[in-house]
Amino acid sequence: MWRLFRIWAGIGLQSFGGGASTSFLIQNEFVEKYKWLTMEDYAHLWNLCVFTPGINLVALTILIGRRLGGTWGIVCSLAGMLVPSATITCLLTAGFLEVEHLPAVQAALKGIIPATAGIMLVVGVRFAQPLLKVASKEGIVRLAINIAIILACAVAIIVFHITVILVLPCAALISMLLFTPWHERVHASSQREGE
Repeated sequence: MWRLFRIWAGIGLQSFGGGASTSFLIQNEFVEKYKWLTMEDYAHLWNLCVFTPGINLVALTILIGRRLGGTWGIVCSLAGMLVPSATITCLLTAGFLEVEHLPAVQAALKGIIPATAGIMLVVGVRFAQPLLKVASKEGIVRLAINIAIILACAVAIIVFHITVILVLPCAALISMLLFTPWHERVHASSQREGE
């Protein structure tokens, strides 16, 4: 439990820039470094969090804590993630009012936005890799459909500003229609009836 608290405290203390940087840090710790989760496990937990209201990273912290340590895992994970980072955030907010007009602070803020965009790109690529790896084994058509769905979702959100609440269920419905094995069974049973 102490190790779980320590890992989450480290993530909370380093998670500048919001959700993308925090997601990147969580992936590094639990998937890459300790290998307690696979990337598929992580993507599954993250997708559950995206479909629920509230703060996704708090929900992800709870799910990972529960998976690795049960009820005490949840308590230690939440305490590690929230207490140190909330304390620092309060202190920085109070201090920021005193230094926000300094040129060095303004320059630093201008550099954070491109850095966050880069981190978001890395996180997105990491999410897509397992999906695209499986799709490529299933054939070029499946791979092309997966890439098309990924790009369509990105365009819908970035270009047309369609809310994620609409994009995710639509993508899920399209994926169910295209990838569910039931249509293959229906096709096979209709062929047997024809014979």
